[in-house]
Amino acid sequence: MATVERQTPVQTGEPAPDFILPAVDREGFVSLDDYRGRSPLLLTLNRGLWCPFCRRHIARLGGVREKLRAFGVEVLAVVATNPERARLYLRFRPTSVPLGADPELITHRTYGLPQPALTPELIQAARSVRVNPAGDLPESVPVLEVNDVANRLDGFEFTDTDRSDMERQFVAGPQLIGQFLVDRDGIVRWTNIECAKEGLDGAGKYPTDEELVAAARALVG
Repeated sequence: MATVERQTPVQTGEPAPDFILPAVDREGFVSLDDYRGRSPLLLTLNRGLWCPFCRRHIARLGGVREKLRAFGVEVLAVVATNPERARLYLRFRPTSVPLGADPELITHRTYGLPQPALTPELIQAARSVRVNPAGDLPESVPVLEVNDVANRLDGFEFTDTDRSDMERQFVAGPQLIGQFLVDRDGIVRWTNIECAKEGLDGAGKYPTDEELVAAARALVG
């Protein structure tokens, strides 16, 4: 699939861009066409496994999936690493959520997720703004340190793939993440983009179960 760069994220009311990605949890591929005409879809686009909050979100989606299925909504998570790395990780941290692998961030680009330039001003702000996005750190820490603190807390050991993913997704500019609720006709009906509402205070934040359920309820009426 060719990358189509967007300057802004896909908006509600717009068609969801098509994609085809290697499946992580099975052989073959995952695509938007798997769901079009069958069911609404919550599509959640994540960074690589180096990101502790993306790992937490993927794990939590197992429980959210069952809640959303009550409204006929399916869930697909995309993780920005290669399929082999994701499969190795899921051997020890299994999830019931279907996963697609997108190490080159093709889906992130086609859905217009921002990757702000790592300017001196952004770096300075990241040193001063303190966050605890999942509420499970001992205390709030500067944005620039939060991944290191959380990874140490998790005992997460980086592989060469994780380091390469992190450099591509953060060092040149932080890759932001997002969630898109797509109806059965392939139209985006709800979105949530990291930092769009709160600035750096929203770094690493994901929607709560309650927010996702409310969006699904509104979709099906």
